[in-house]
Parts: sequence; structure tokens; C-alpha cells
Amino acid sequence: MPGPVFVFAFVIATLMGAIFHFIFGGDARRLALFLLAAWIGFALGHAAGRTFALPIFAPLDVGNLNTVTAISGALFTLISVMIFTADRPQARSSRNTR
Repeated sequence: MPGPVFVFAFVIATLMGAIFHFIFGGDARRLALFLLAAWIGFALGHAAGRTFALPIFAPLDVGNLNTVTAISGALFTLISVMIFTADRPQARSSRNTR
């Protein structure tokens, strides 16, 4: 059975991905991509917080969870996914099509 810190982290990362999808929109595949990006970014941010152990963020930790770095990691991956999956306008061909 997963511990309460793991469940809390999972809920926070899921809410971040869902809110990001609510704000920026998209289909179900994009929702799944946002959720996956939020989970991975949250885990990587938490791992970075554990590795570098910045004492300035220590009062904001919840149990063993480094919340500031985890949320920062999730936001970074969510913004990266949004940029890489954005619809770009098609460039017009320089050739004359008649």
C-alpha cells in the first residue's frame, strides 16, 4: 500500500496536469500527455530537491516531499510539452501553385 506522501504527490501532480489541460485545452491524448508530463516532472523535481538539498526550501517540505522543487519540475515539463505540442501554422510554399 502506498504511503501518504506518495498519494499526496500523485494527487498534486495529477491536479497540476488536469488544470494545465483545462487552461490550455486539447483532446484526450493531450490530457494524457499533460498528466504523464506532470507525474514525470514532479518526480524529477523531487529527486533534484533531494539531491541538491537546498535549505531555503526546507520549511516548505511536506514530510519527505520537496514540494517547491517538485512543483517547479512539473511546471517545467508541462510548459515544455505545451511548447513542443503546439499547433504551428503551416508555412506557405515559395513556389507558385497554379
